[in-house]
Amino acid sequence: MADGVQDVGITGIDWIRETGANVEKVLDLEYGKVKIVTAFPKSAPYEKSSELLEDYWKNGRSVRVSAEYLNITAEYLKSIPIYKKLFGNKEPMIITPWWRKGDNPKASVYLSFGATEAKPPEIADLIVDVTETGTTLEQNNLRQAETIMVSTAHLITNKSALKDRWKREKIFDLKVMLRGVVEAQKKLHIFVNVKEENLQKLLSQLPSLKRPTISPLSEKGWFAVNTVIGRSDLLKMLPTLRKLTQGLVVHEPQQILSLEEFAGENGEK
Repeated sequence: MADGVQDVGITGIDWIRETGANVEKVLDLEYGKVKIVTAFPKSAPYEKSSELLEDYWKNGRSVRVSAEYLNITAEYLKSIPIYKKLFGNKEPMIITPWWRKGDNPKASVYLSFGATEAKPPEIADLIVDVTETGTTLEQNNLRQAETIMVSTAHLITNKSALKDRWKREKIFDLKVMLRGVVEAQKKLHIFVNVKEENLQKLLSQLPSLKRPTISPLSEKGWFAVNTVIGRSDLLKMLPTLRKLTQGLVVHEPQQILSLEEFAGENGEK
């Protein structure tokens, strides 16, 4: 993507950080959420991975870290205060079957070829792994210690594509459509009938995307109200709706397009 072969793509923010890709993040799609965490055997007398690292290094021991995220892991190690104190600007030693780089063998990061959670304690003292629920780590008797980052899927584009007017317009059209799907997952579309005497009381308590739509019914003194509310608001609103309205209908929208929000978004701000 960064080299311009593709114009648009979807990937986890973790791999953007891992590869250092020079791309533009267009939209957080808010799915595929995972955490990159550190973990070590529960039998180890530590609560945090930083405690393990400090103990090892202060006692002159080398630390073996197994990970698929080599660069993120190296960044994490360098961010720990005791690392900076003991090793200064030295780079952790990153080791793969094909190449190695770095000049600090006291902090060695080994490329893991899957099943990272099975590496401790024989092959690694510490692992950096991706997890959703932590179940796999738990099953391998590992303590999930620290969260390095949280990742979700993002719509991305290479920066040269944004310089092309035609491509830029298509990218923002795609952003609008995908944003509509993301927002729809958080909302509900409700329809209710309400007596005229209760209408203003209902409207004063009804959250809505913008303004609710109100239409008179064929029977005088009655109105139909439809609006979009947050999913979490429905349960809060049920007592009010039960007392003031009739005929509640709830739909799950497929998309919600707040077009005015994107009206001027064409890359020429």
